[in-house]
Amino acid sequence: MSGPPPPGQQLSPQQMAAMQQQVAMEAQKRGMTPQQFQQWQRQQIEAEAKKQGLSFEQYVMQLKQQAYEQHQRQQQMAAQQQAAQQSGQPLTQGQGAQGGQQVPINPGAPNPKAVEVAKWLRGQDLKTRTCILNGQRKDMFRVKRALRALQSSAYAKASAKKNSLLPAVTDPASAAETFKLLPLSLLSLRVSKSDPHEGHNHAPPAKKQKRIKGLWTVKIEQQQDISEDLHYVWLYEGPQWKQKLYALGALILIMAVVMFPLWPIKLRIGVWYLSMGVLGLIGLFFAMSIFRLILFGVTYFAVPPGLWLYPNLFEDVGFFDSFRPIWGWQEDKKKGKKSKSGNANAKDGGKSSRKDGKGKSESKASSTATTSTPAESLKNRDLKPRIEDVEDD
Repeated sequence: MSGPPPPGQQLSPQQMAAMQQQVAMEAQKRGMTPQQFQQWQRQQIEAEAKKQGLSFEQYVMQLKQQAYEQHQRQQQMAAQQQAAQQSGQPLTQGQGAQGGQQVPINPGAPNPKAVEVAKWLRGQDLKTRTCILNGQRKDMFRVKRALRALQSSAYAKASAKKNSLLPAVTDPASAAETFKLLPLSLLSLRVSKSDPHEGHNHAPPAKKQKRIKGLWTVKIEQQQDISEDLHYVWLYEGPQWKQKLYALGALILIMAVVMFPLWPIKLRIGVWYLSMGVLGLIGLFFAMSIFRLILFGVTYFAVPPGLWLYPNLFEDVGFFDSFRPIWGWQEDKKKGKKSKSGNANAKDGGKSSRKDGKGKSESKASSTATTSTPAESLKNRDLKPRIEDVEDD
């Protein structure tokens, strides 16, 4: 079985002839000559290499490596399939991988049971988070939350209804079998976190960076294992009736605007008055904005710190709160912060001085109490008689 050679190995004459024949067929499909097709293909490859930050030669080597790895996997799968047929045992994708139960993938029309399971799980709280898959936002969830939902009483009630297509779940094994239907019908696939700068020849970081909470950039894994700690991404978007309704409404609105000359004369006059009223309100808003700016500029020098008309007009508040209060003085944020910090420091200083005063008084009292006893205080008293001079009247 011929295939792409390993990177760095020369092509055989048979492979060269097969590639030239394939290029000629592709060029004929597009109405080009082989030379034009090769030039167009080179331009496409250069554009893709530029997007990934690689040179043309580096990108071509990367494509060769990917093609070689894919060919090796196909050969391994063919050998396993042949061995399984000889032994009479069924083959599962990823046989021999560690951890989890393997799921074979057979692309095709989705199973109606799988669609019903996907609809039911999409309506449950799986604590999904948004991720980036191939440049698009998708919902990602953990397998253990889906298995818990499938083993809940709500699912048992839903599956017990008449004419329900939901498979019955009685134990964890049957829950896993039911969950298998999602990747089998390509309604949900296993993903893992990937580096968005992978393949850009960036230098490795000196230290391992901590994971920052936010959007994960994920990639689809080849082996669709089923394990509680794995992550799956939803490819099933559910019924699109809301999007269809919005599209229909937008189409009707566009047709109504295009057919404006065919409207009745009274209706057109009413729309004209309405548009003039809206333009008047917009002009009044701009005039008020200019006037409040001029008023602030005058009062900033006349009566600092300045007066604002409708100070919350451009703040992130509600519509009615934007016009309350009617006027207000300019607030100096730096002074407010300084005053707050000064008050906090004063309070801390007062508390510390009080504590220090209390400590000093307590230390003095304890020192006097420890140094002077009652006997010593009597000895220290002056018991000699004093003669005071008495003035004669």
